Amino acid sequence: MNEVIERLKALGIQYELDEHEAVFTIEQINALGLNERGMIPVNLFLRDAAGKRHFLVIHDGEKHTDMKLLRSQIGCSRLSFGSDERLMKHLGLTRGAVSPFGLINNANHDVELVIDESIRGRGKLGFHPNVNTATVWVSWEGFMRFVEACGNPMRYVEC
Repeated sequence: MNEVIERLKALGIQYELDEHEAVFTIEQINALGLNERGMIPVNLFLRDAAGKRHFLVIHDGEKHTDMKLLRSQIGCSRLSFGSDERLMKHLGLTRGAVSPFGLINNANHDVELVIDESIRGRGKLGFHPNVNTATVWVSWEGFMRFVEACGNPMRYVEC
């Protein structure tokens, strides 16, 4: 968590931090009332069938991801969830703490960031700071500044 906070400070990104009990689902986050502060997107770590491409998909937690549509937009024949080992290897994260802030651990920039169009330009966004016992709130502009500083390939899709 400290590394994320330090990176946000270094980039001049304003943020707010909420520390809370460990949460693993959007339902648990909503039960804590965190969703009242802003949008908390769902973050999925996926891989292609060959295991050569890895994706961090960020979408609105209020809607279901159409995997067939997603596959066609990112050019994959099949997608599946990345294993715990792959998640740790590529983003330095554990299950339940998947977050775009994990991109700071992806030195090879080989995880492709895929953002659902429905969250583009949203006001306040909440993400785990690489642990699921806290939520960091940033503006859309701050989020984009962070993403661009990480240097990973990025695209927008309709989920």
